[in-house]
Amino acid sequence: MKPALLMLDDGTCFEGLACGAEREAAGEVVFTTGMCGYQEILTDPSSRGQILAFTAAHLGNYGTNAADDQSPAVHAEGAVFHDLFTCAGHIPFPHWRGEASLSHKLLEAGVTGIHGVDVRALTLRLREHGTRRGLISALDLDRPSLLRRAGELPLVQGRDLAAKAWDGRVYAFPDPPDLADLTDKDPGSLLKVAVLDFGLKRALLAQMRAYGMEAVVFPGNTQAKDLLAQKPDGLLLSNGPGDPEPCGYAVRAIRDLLGRLPILGVCLGHLLLGLAQGGKTYKLPFGHHGQNHPVREGLNGRVRITSQNHGFSLDPDSLSADLNPTHWNLNDNTLEGMASSGIPALSVQYHPETVPGDRDAHSPFARFRDMILDFRGDAGRKHA
Repeated sequence: MKPALLMLDDGTCFEGLACGAEREAAGEVVFTTGMCGYQEILTDPSSRGQILAFTAAHLGNYGTNAADDQSPAVHAEGAVFHDLFTCAGHIPFPHWRGEASLSHKLLEAGVTGIHGVDVRALTLRLREHGTRRGLISALDLDRPSLLRRAGELPLVQGRDLAAKAWDGRVYAFPDPPDLADLTDKDPGSLLKVAVLDFGLKRALLAQMRAYGMEAVVFPGNTQAKDLLAQKPDGLLLSNGPGDPEPCGYAVRAIRDLLGRLPILGVCLGHLLLGLAQGGKTYKLPFGHHGQNHPVREGLNGRVRITSQNHGFSLDPDSLSADLNPTHWNLNDNTLEGMASSGIPALSVQYHPETVPGDRDAHSPFARFRDMILDFRGDAGRKHA
């Protein structure tokens, strides 16, 4: 029950109690909505560089377990809670899936948190004034010192956070046993899809497999010629953290691959696909973080509840005439998806794997599979 402080770079300071590792956390403070899914968000590589403030009143109720991790590490820099459920030790945990407490998860990962914070006041501050750089500390409680150091933290803009988030290996995703009944049993019928990893989530690969696509993952800086040498049927541009503008290596590779492979871009991949086709991106005031964001599909007017975790958006006015907007965010009318009329390429800003979140937004995987089959001249195998 050690006292801790959360200091924003504008001088706003919140008091609380330390949890997780006894060290400091520094990053961009953002709020994330949703009553569950905290483990998935913390282990999402798209959370790199962020201190996540959870808006739900009670967190940690069902603990953590290894199966829900979206990557091998906790990528968030820190975490802010109002009321954090604490439980001593490991098993037995008071939930049938729980293996350890959320606080213990943070401790093992070496990540600092703070609880007992007025998260509603923090969220209002961020909504009204935008995301702020911040520090969580139980080591330095001197407020002038914390404010000075918070003001010296680097901005997210201009930093290539994706280069630190990808795995670095080339590997094929294994068949998940829990998806066996959703997957084509004949391995020879799976479509081979190359995945450029900018900080992808495990659930993204699992959903691809469920839709009959075998993922072969490559580091985000892989060149186009090396991808084409593997003769994939399609290309997926993964999610990832931070500003897309510094990822020039990815933009160049995507530009070389346009029209040569069917492409699906997700989150950061959506932004990079837009940059490769001449679009421009900009920083959102407080980003989209959570699993209850309504998105309207432009073609049929259907509204889907989506999971999101990004701080940048694509300017629709910068798109060329052959890029057609397909999805819009109903909270702020930002662009959430597009498709090309001249080449086989589509993208969404939200997370279609929906982990965490409602299974309302899987349709891009089916459209991607159908696009690959059309490109191969094999339309008879289209998804039902």
